[in-house]
Amino acid sequence: MSKPFMLRPFGLGLLVLMLSLSVDQVSKYWILYGLNLPEKGSVYVLPFLNFTMVWNHAVTFGMFGGVGNAGRILFSVIALAVAACLLVWMARTPSKLTAACVGAITGGAIGNVIDRVRYGAVVDFIHAHAFGWSWYVFNVADSAIVCAVCALLLQNAFAGKQQQAT
Repeated sequence: MSKPFMLRPFGLGLLVLMLSLSVDQVSKYWILYGLNLPEKGSVYVLPFLNFTMVWNHAVTFGMFGGVGNAGRILFSVIALAVAACLLVWMARTPSKLTAACVGAITGGAIGNVIDRVRYGAVVDFIHAHAFGWSWYVFNVADSAIVCAVCALLLQNAFAGKQQQAT
């Protein structure tokens, strides 16, 4: 008897993709239209956290920001091509953890593409800071991508150690 779709790696990956994409888009909608952060600029949340409005016209950490309006299309096309490749990986992996991580990365990438198409830039708003140190402003999609990549790297590192031990 076959496992239910959502218990298979690909089904789990799609679930995580939809969850990360949904949370990303709902949080951005709330930031823009509920909290109205574009007018406020920045809102204190905790001693180490603000919501600060940033329209990111570039890619990670502001790289390649000098390509102008063409960047909106170029970055979106590249991100969608990568997302398509990630979906193939997710469909082929036998690992639930890998599928979930790839789903989170794909959901995050698609969330940022939606922003580029809809607004012409990515909505970034999470601003972590402490003791005079300040990190880049990011969003839920960015968090999903970074956390999932870290989990994949850890999975790979531990898998490598297990293979060496045998």
